[in-house]
Amino acid sequence: MKRIHLFEFEDQSWFPSFIRDYMTDFLQFMANKTGLFNPILPVMEEMMKTSKTDSIIDICSGAGGAIIGLNNDLKKRIPNFNVTLTDFYPNIAAFESVKKQFDNIDYESQPIDARKLPSHLKGFRTQFLSFHHFKPNDALLILQNAVDSENPIAIFEAQERSFASILGMLLSPISVLLVTPFIRPFKIGRIIFTYLIPIVPLLICWDGMVSSLRTYSIEEMNELILKVKNHEKYNWQVSKIKVGTGKILYLIGIPKN
Repeated sequence: MKRIHLFEFEDQSWFPSFIRDYMTDFLQFMANKTGLFNPILPVMEEMMKTSKTDSIIDICSGAGGAIIGLNNDLKKRIPNFNVTLTDFYPNIAAFESVKKQFDNIDYESQPIDARKLPSHLKGFRTQFLSFHHFKPNDALLILQNAVDSENPIAIFEAQERSFASILGMLLSPISVLLVTPFIRPFKIGRIIFTYLIPIVPLLICWDGMVSSLRTYSIEEMNELILKVKNHEKYNWQVSKIKVGTGKILYLIGIPKN
């Protein structure tokens, strides 16, 4: 299936921030409560030890991202493990809630562009469920900026460009309706725009289907790597892990020295 870069509502600058926050809150809740990314724990532990770093700079974190669900296990395995959350549209309320729960997690309150991170943000860069938001030229800039700044980078996607993945996204409104009362912090607006005015379930469904259509294949990720200047100075790994009926695709780049 050819990659199609349709628009996602979450990406639009005009999109109401409170609706975006409800959507990212849902995505974080589902990723962490279902343990979606637990199978990549050995991969993450190995990449952190290989790169000799205990700091993660999470890019496009949304409401905190999947890294929250992995945090406690990684803390047990990696001494002094810490995380900094960032996003171009930072969900400050969610970030602050996460910071209160975990003493090793902090965040950047200012918008952070994944294509050009500030020099003070040093560590292993991670992206969960967000690389597909970027067109090829911008995706290349993300990888190039990591290499130029000599920071390791890991990208994880939990959907594929396939009919099965799209079908799963079509069923996502059911999940939104079932889990919304359990998402914290509780917000009356979330209830209103989920049940009385069902904007959130519909937009989650649309953005989810578009995410599948946008997702880079393993072959396309490898093609992007070859376009990165000085890519030979990094060790790259592009692969996938089977998770239930789906897969997690990942791209990891670590400086050789």
